[in-house]
Amino acid sequence: MRSFLIIASAVLAFGATMTLESRTASAVVCADGVVRAGCAGPRGAVVVRKPVKVCKTTIVNGVKVRRCT
Repeated sequence: MRSFLIIASAVLAFGATMTLESRTASAVVCADGVVRAGCAGPRGAVVVRKPVKVCKTTIVNGVKVRRCT
């Protein structure tokens, strides 16, 4: 009976600790898509469009070179 009371009081103390302990959410999740990239956090979300790449083919010293900016 004594061991049962010790175990019960330990479980009760653990439960009270978890109930009274407060935590703040500060997770941030980011994703990178084909067209857009975005992040979502505790204060809101942000979505950004990716810039369009422009590629040009030029000839440098008789060799075709493709340059993307």
